[in-house]
Amino acid sequence: MIELVQFGFMQRALIAALLVGLAAPAIGTFMVQRRLALLGDGIGHVALTGVALGFLTGTTPVLTAVVVAALGAVAIELVRERGRTSGDVALALLFYGGIAGGVLLISLAPGGSNSTLMSYLFGSISSVSVEDVWVIALLAVAVLGVVILFGRELYVLCQDEEVARAAGLPVRFLSLLIAVTAALTVVIAMRVVGLLLVSALMVVPVATGQQLARSFRGTMLLSMLFGVIATVGGLGSSFYVKVPPGAIIVVVALGGFVLALGLGRFVRRSRPQESIP
Repeated sequence: MIELVQFGFMQRALIAALLVGLAAPAIGTFMVQRRLALLGDGIGHVALTGVALGFLTGTTPVLTAVVVAALGAVAIELVRERGRTSGDVALALLFYGGIAGGVLLISLAPGGSNSTLMSYLFGSISSVSVEDVWVIALLAVAVLGVVILFGRELYVLCQDEEVARAAGLPVRFLSLLIAVTAALTVVIAMRVVGLLLVSALMVVPVATGQQLARSFRGTMLLSMLFGVIATVGGLGSSFYVKVPPGAIIVVVALGGFVLALGLGRFVRRSRPQESIP
């Protein structure tokens, strides 16, 4: 493990992995609670169009991905809210349009290649630059700031939208806030996990935390812990195995879920049952 930090690109990648491991499960907890687990996949496909647009225009791909992903997240939330198209159909439109637009634009971009596309689809530890680390850090602070400042309101919204509306909460604003924050998280994670696998990091650690925690806050804290373990552990493993980090990170996360599933059953069985008077 010590030799990992001797390389500059691994230092940058580990910092990015740590930030991703904290931010993705934090907003993912609200998405899972609101049954929007697949939203990250849809946004990831749209973010690919933003990345390709950056290469085509000669601008920073991460920044164009932020703009395009945020617009896509807002669009899908507005379509879902108005109810003219069901949520799964709207997500499917986002999936197909995003991946098609990304492949088309990156093929037209100067210097566009399959290797460039693969690094964004599945992650690449050697491609994380100093600029990427600063952008990822700023976006991660923004995501965690939203969770801290609006956590209580978002919890009420995710529990019951009608109760949130009756309580006077700005339901549309909070719904859009979740969507845009999810978009920022996708862009944060794409350099480490890859756009096609980023949704797993927003869902699997949360599912793992649910097996062991008994409260919403406990689930979030555990999911963030498991997220960091998955990203850092998977990134270190990818250095030795010489494969894109995204796949190993997801495999480590899934392994943690399996272990937590068995441990959670054991813990529940060992708890004394309350007697009914």
